[in-house]
Amino acid sequence: MTAPADVTAALQSQFPQVTPRSSGDHPAVNVPPSEVVAVLKYLRDTCAYDMLVDVTAVDWGVEASPRFTVVWHLLSTTHHGYVRVAADCASDAAPSVPSVSDLWPAANWHERETFDLLGVTFENHPDPRRILMWDGYPYHPLRKDFPLAGIEVPLPDIEVADLTGASVKPAPMMGGPFVASSGEMNLTDAEPRAKDESWTERREKPVSE
Repeated sequence: MTAPADVTAALQSQFPQVTPRSSGDHPAVNVPPSEVVAVLKYLRDTCAYDMLVDVTAVDWGVEASPRFTVVWHLLSTTHHGYVRVAADCASDAAPSVPSVSDLWPAANWHERETFDLLGVTFENHPDPRRILMWDGYPYHPLRKDFPLAGIEVPLPDIEVADLTGASVKPAPMMGGPFVASSGEMNLTDAEPRAKDESWTERREKPVSE
């Protein structure tokens, strides 16, 4: 296999609906969601882009339509070049694109993370569970309309609940900003620490106390 000199032209010769995408670094194309699997398979099998580096999505904001764009980054390990493939989700309320976990097993966790944090569903994914937040968590924290300060929600497990009995708590290691000591010392002492570690100290005490 050889990577084409002009990967965009090679794709357009096979998939007329593919269009060039503005990019400041690597070749990039826009692809209809219905052709995502076929295009990525062609890039892998014919154009030598054999490694899936990343799957992510962009939320352009609640005023934009289409609001969500899914992005795949591929690398040719033989020709050392990248290509970026993007697909706009047809629905803003329920964004989705096909899963490519059959083409690259590594897509499995990338797609789960993108669903978890941005709410994009990957059709025919073999294990479409959240991967960072717990099952039943009602939000997608990387969406533009999710507040920077977060949204307090009850935690489902006593292991991560506040030992004072509160049903809602801040994140572990609250109390930033995080600071690191300067000067010569071992790396353990130089680890950044929160100025206020009172919550962490309570968690380390036995429950009986």
